Amino acid sequence: MAPFATRALLLGVLAACGIMPGVVGGHEADLPAPGAPLPGMEPLDDDDPLAGPLDEAMVAGIDRWLSRRLAAAPAAREAAWTHDGGQAAARRRDRLREIVGAVDPRVEPPGDDPAAALEAYGPAAAADAPVAVTRARYDVLEGVTADGLWLEPREPPRAVVIALGDADWTPEAFAGLVPGVPSAAQLPRRLAALGAAVFVPTLIDRDCRLSGNPAVRFTNQPHREFLQRMAFQLGRHPLGFEVQKVLAGVDRLRAGVRRGSDGRPLPVGVCGVGEGAIVALVAAALDERIDAALVCGAFGPREEVWAEPIYRNVWSQLVAHGDAEIAALVAPRRLIIEACAVPEVAGPPAPTPDRRGAAPGGIVTRPVEGVRAEAERARRAAAAIHGATGRTAAAAIVLRESAGGRGPAGGGPALDDFGAALGLPPAADGDGAAPGDGAAAPPPGFAAFAATRQARQFGEIVRFTQHLHDVCDRTRARVWREFSPADPAAAERAAGRFRDLVHDAFIGRLPPADVPARPRCRRVLDDPGFTGYEIVIDVHPDVIAGGLLLVPGDIRPGERRAVVVCQHGLEGRPIDTIAGPGSEGFAAYKAFAARLARLGWVVYAPQNPYRGQDRFRVLQRKANPLGLSLFSFIVAQHERSLDVLAALPFVDPARIGFYGLSYGGKTAMRVPALVPRYALSICSGDFNDWIRKVVSVEHGTSYMFHGEYEMPEWNMGHVANYAELAWLVAPRPFMVERGHRDGCAPDEWVAAEYARARLPFVRMGIPDRTEIEWFDGPHTINGVGTFRFLERFLPPRGPPREPAP
Repeated sequence: MAPFATRALLLGVLAACGIMPGVVGGHEADLPAPGAPLPGMEPLDDDDPLAGPLDEAMVAGIDRWLSRRLAAAPAAREAAWTHDGGQAAARRRDRLREIVGAVDPRVEPPGDDPAAALEAYGPAAAADAPVAVTRARYDVLEGVTADGLWLEPREPPRAVVIALGDADWTPEAFAGLVPGVPSAAQLPRRLAALGAAVFVPTLIDRDCRLSGNPAVRFTNQPHREFLQRMAFQLGRHPLGFEVQKVLAGVDRLRAGVRRGSDGRPLPVGVCGVGEGAIVALVAAALDERIDAALVCGAFGPREEVWAEPIYRNVWSQLVAHGDAEIAALVAPRRLIIEACAVPEVAGPPAPTPDRRGAAPGGIVTRPVEGVRAEAERARRAAAAIHGATGRTAAAAIVLRESAGGRGPAGGGPALDDFGAALGLPPAADGDGAAPGDGAAAPPPGFAAFAATRQARQFGEIVRFTQHLHDVCDRTRARVWREFSPADPAAAERAAGRFRDLVHDAFIGRLPPADVPARPRCRRVLDDPGFTGYEIVIDVHPDVIAGGLLLVPGDIRPGERRAVVVCQHGLEGRPIDTIAGPGSEGFAAYKAFAARLARLGWVVYAPQNPYRGQDRFRVLQRKANPLGLSLFSFIVAQHERSLDVLAALPFVDPARIGFYGLSYGGKTAMRVPALVPRYALSICSGDFNDWIRKVVSVEHGTSYMFHGEYEMPEWNMGHVANYAELAWLVAPRPFMVERGHRDGCAPDEWVAAEYARARLPFVRMGIPDRTEIEWFDGPHTINGVGTFRFLERFLPPRGPPREPAP
């Protein structure tokens, strides 16, 4: 196999499109002889270690690189955790709060009156039950509440606990009021029987009935995924919202429920099972007012989080915050980890013709060996970060196992340890009767009530997040207010800091290349106007760049030509930009790479790694926990490719431009913004109000309703929209190519965002360096105004012409 396909297949496709092998025009003597590589390159042979279709080799190689980095992450974190007088823990808490999105100001509690701490809205158990059970809620964020059950012993409580069940458990099931949760795992009931007052908030579940908009369409995304998609783009996360519910509960309940007449706050604990255990662990790490935590069934190594549901994807978490490091932030307060069974999830709800688009990912009970190893790492991390008191901190982290890690949550030893940390007595056999009959069927109307409450909780977070989108431009305006260059030189000076901001905030930066480029090539096609070479370049171990290079046949000896990098879109290949409309599937590109080569430009059509559906989307899933993204690799590939192109004797290294369609247009907005060696950028079929495109639940073009689950980029909404990325291209020329019938986004979104993109060009006195071409067409290359733009600012055979006065 050749890197793109079998040579016979490649030549067959080209022949079908009118590009005939063996027919060479122009100055053949200026090119290498058939079979010889280009200057400075090695031959590319079928026995190359990366032989095989380039797209498959590229995706597989990046996957291997990421897998190695994930495997090495625990040791890297452990080496970085040191004691520095208490500042390290504070910094790590701040960073953890940031990456889970628990950053919004909470609503202030109404006062110290216990009656005001919670809004009770109806009993949930018989009046003569041993524990009073009330449906209650409290404010968390503006418009967001925690809604669930309040269990209060008849005697004055000895402690306050916030108990979080698995995502699919209602508070009533978790408390034993209705069937659905094993008796041992009914922690709210059992803790209330020991004398604790317990609040049980509703978690967002994994159903999909609400995931969509009746005015647009619905999806099979679990509710948690639907929220994660919109929140991630805005620096928020379902985990962060639920952590905020716990912390708001601490705000209220710690002060609102007091012991007897002494006025002292009661001890506060947090416990959780499954999804609730993840929330409990992070909440305890962030809030030192929490005296003890019990984490059942979700603690362990996180390096395979990419295979779990996407709503567990937390940007850059594994750089510094595996479960062990989060546990170390709880110490020296008591943390009990229970290895136990959790509700297992095979994947999202099954797709139907009317509901589809969810990301794959499942949940299984963690092997006990991994839990043991992570708990031991947690003790070492606690000892490291706490310095002289490290031994005490490490001893505060306790591991208990329920039936070898496969039994139900809430085993006696784990519950006793947790209770002792809060001043509760040991649990006795039977540990108290349930406040209701847990074996009976749910009471009439319960299912409708639970569904309505879930819809209310889900809708509150949707509205809060959509409001964040409505006002995120104000945050961007504050971030970019210092970017107000008066002239092109000032823009170049200002751009560096903002490029670093974008690169580090949501793109992610690969380490410097540590292998030689070692470019390899072979001649694969001839056309009357150009000769084509396939190229492979090393970027990192296992990470390659590559594509098709088209060299016009009329280049004179010693002449240096301008280069246009022509970038394909989603699931595309370089050949798609070269083959003509006669080949099915290539029509949108209109053979723009071949056309430009015949007009005299050197053309490079690179392979980008967004090919292979879930195979490439897994790369984004593996990269995000490392603070990386798919574009971390794409940027590095283009930087290394520019090195190779610039070294060719017939290329003018100062005149290399970029022109991409669709996902290639998405690349045109990111790569030239971060790689100033590109002389200009043309975005076709992608430019729009990108934040709205990813976040909106009001428009059918939004990625909220489609299967491209890799689209959200962490907190991009508060860092840079497409206008700001275009500012980083300035003062280099920038153009948008837009078909009125392009379904990527409405014309209004495109026009409004382009108006913002154009403004710095106007203020710098160079409005002629940017333009938008509107044409009556669909999602396609038009190749009219853009070709004129290239001829003006990047002519193939000479320097750009100055505009007429």
